[in-house]
Amino acid sequence: MTKINRRSFVKGAAIGAVAAPLATPALAQERIEMAIVATWGRDFPGLGTGAQRYAQTIQDISGGRIQVSYYAAGERVGAFDSFDEVASGNAQGYHAADYYWKGRHPGYGYFTAVPFGLTYSEMNAWIRHGGGQELWDELAGEFGLKAIMAGSTGCQAGGWFNKEINSADDFNGLKMRIPGLGGDVIGKLGGSPVTVPGGQIYENLVSGAIDATEWVGAWNDEIMKFYEAAKYYYTSGMHEPGSMIAAGFNAKFWADLSDTDRAIIEAAATSENEMMMSEYNGKSGAALERLKTDHGVQIRSFNDDVWDSLAEAADEVFEETRAHSDLANRIHESFEKARNEIGGWIGLSAGEFLNQRNRIYKS
Repeated sequence: MTKINRRSFVKGAAIGAVAAPLATPALAQERIEMAIVATWGRDFPGLGTGAQRYAQTIQDISGGRIQVSYYAAGERVGAFDSFDEVASGNAQGYHAADYYWKGRHPGYGYFTAVPFGLTYSEMNAWIRHGGGQELWDELAGEFGLKAIMAGSTGCQAGGWFNKEINSADDFNGLKMRIPGLGGDVIGKLGGSPVTVPGGQIYENLVSGAIDATEWVGAWNDEIMKFYEAAKYYYTSGMHEPGSMIAAGFNAKFWADLSDTDRAIIEAAATSENEMMMSEYNGKSGAALERLKTDHGVQIRSFNDDVWDSLAEAADEVFEETRAHSDLANRIHESFEKARNEIGGWIGLSAGEFLNQRNRIYKS
């Protein structure tokens, strides 16, 4: 594995490098200029490199006619300022996790991940064939935006803690970095959810400004060296079972594109949706083994009582979310239908097979 300087990633998430248009061949025909702002640090493995790959793919498929200037977090605007930068038209696109915008509308949480929500396969099916994209269009349209799928990190880990979590009471008073509706669940159990960009998590954990954190999974968590600041690693959480990454666009910019140019951008996003998930799945298993054998991390799983308490709190959060507006209620109802029907089928087919295969061939 190539040696990685953690501090360069931390700095990159906050300020990044100087942005420049990606290299493309010279073209005689009219070009489209497109600025993409991201919520990830430059060259951060998976999320950052995936966003950069997506931007480059747009240029490659278009033969360089669509010129993309890519800006990592802090290079043009702060990570959480990407929404306003694109909605205002100052930039044409963003690459982000849409649950960062749940303060604008709680429905946004469903288009990244919600507690006890959809896995990667279930999310893809809901967005493409279960009415999810239509609801996403309605929500984003309220803010002058359009969004499509452009990546996934899969089922995220439960997080890093300096104490074992044996009951719901252990969340009481806990300051935990956890965004989205998952953070609201921790709040219901007496914890204090905190949202900070990825590049600031390590320092906050080391300093004691936060007591615990979730981030992504074994591959990214090892790179971030959270094992230097926390002792216990819970390998599955309720909060992000299939975290979808979004490519967002200014609605007017999107509407003014030709059908061909929209198809090019959609093809690049679809490619990245598959590539990112493959990369996370391909690298996380080996990283988990290193966390155990090389770094002495104590691997834990939440017990059934903790899961049940989290589910009760999640139901309260969902009721409050549904009460926000008619659109929020319709998004939740569509999500719930997908979880029952799509999730039911996948659970009976792939889920049953995986349980039996892993039982028989347990390592």
